[in-house]
Amino acid sequence: MNQYRVLVVDDDKDIRDAIEIYLRNEGITVVKARDGIEAIEALNEQDIHLIVLDVMMPRQDGITTTFKIREKKNIPIIMLSAKSEDTDKVWGLQAGADDYVTKPFNPLELIARVKSQLRRYVTLGTYDGARKLVNLNGLTLDSSAKEVAVNGEPVKLTPIEYRIVEFLMTHAGRVFSMSEIYERVWNEPGFNAENTVAVHIRNIREKIEIDPKNPRYLKVVWGIGYKMEK
Repeated sequence: MNQYRVLVVDDDKDIRDAIEIYLRNEGITVVKARDGIEAIEALNEQDIHLIVLDVMMPRQDGITTTFKIREKKNIPIIMLSAKSEDTDKVWGLQAGADDYVTKPFNPLELIARVKSQLRRYVTLGTYDGARKLVNLNGLTLDSSAKEVAVNGEPVKLTPIEYRIVEFLMTHAGRVFSMSEIYERVWNEPGFNAENTVAVHIRNIREKIEIDPKNPRYLKVVWGIGYKMEK
């Protein structure tokens, strides 16, 4: 994975250095920043493929930084925080993070999540090199361009949001539980994944539905899960 460059953002030097060691052992180039302001500067100066971003930092915290990044870029963001409550995870995911790791974390778990996000980010839509278009009543997915549009208007999705939409659109009409969605999109066991999936589904609806409370495309089947309407 030596072609990848990961930005590690944390105000704790020891944590930055520790993550750098593990990533470099995987052949990944590491760029470091001490806070959100330095992170934005690094993004403007270098080609970054993924960000490991702490939540609590001076000058500019991780939530604010994520919002700013999402205004221009869709690269994967893995958020770090010492807070483990579900509400804190929800805040991070609503801001646009793709994944969330709680401190203190297992370095091997973090690296596995980094590698998984990088694979998904780089290979999205490249399956056989051919252009694949899926159109469901005005909702269009172009897998070669990794783009989603509603009635011809492009929709800005994060990498994970795109994967969820792609999965559900290519299996339109089928109902999947939140655990099944998590397992198919994240490629990990879907234990206690309900909150994570629910937040991403809510974010997707805000972007693709005219009336998110009365969705046309991404529908809930109560007590079972979600489906993309044919």
